[in-house]
Amino acid sequence: MVRWVVFDYGEVISRRTAALPSLAAVLGAPPEDFEEVYFAERDAYDRGCGDLPYWRAVGKRLGVRVDAALAERLTRADVAGWLETAPGAVELLDELHSDGVPLALLSNAPSSFGRAAEQQPWARVFKHLLFSGDLQVAKPDAAIWRVLLDALNAPPAECLFFDDREENVRGARRAGLHAERWQGPDHAREVLRGHGVVL
Repeated sequence: MVRWVVFDYGEVISRRTAALPSLAAVLGAPPEDFEEVYFAERDAYDRGCGDLPYWRAVGKRLGVRVDAALAERLTRADVAGWLETAPGAVELLDELHSDGVPLALLSNAPSSFGRAAEQQPWARVFKHLLFSGDLQVAKPDAAIWRVLLDALNAPPAECLFFDDREENVRGARRAGLHAERWQGPDHAREVLRGHGVVL
């Protein structure tokens, strides 16, 4: 029986960031080139690499020198871009919270984003907020599911996980969790009802 519902953040609770073109402009890079490099270096950032090393790695690929002040400016803009939420997802969270369903967040995200996210109004509905940058391990690695389950003090069969990436869904299932690819709040409600979580 499902007791805990666990959500990814990026492109589940949040919209896809709209900040990439403006970040590219700050570095004087074509948007397409910047986006490729931005995501190519992201895994290390999500696994605990600091803000300055991340932006220096991005800058190096683009041939741009990044100092501490520029990295701070880029980080602020990057965090702000990812903080824009999808209203329907937030509404679903509020419904689940109002119904007393225990909620947790498991996000591949740098620590700097985690600190900003913790201050957002939607964060109050979660009993646990786990960010890969703090854990220094990321989805879909097997170790992250053990960290999650230890935090929840729950067996995997009592957890239902939503993520927009199929590899993370498969990773959760390998760890014994119920897991579904995020296809929007209406589909999530159907899945939740199928697991006995009545909305």
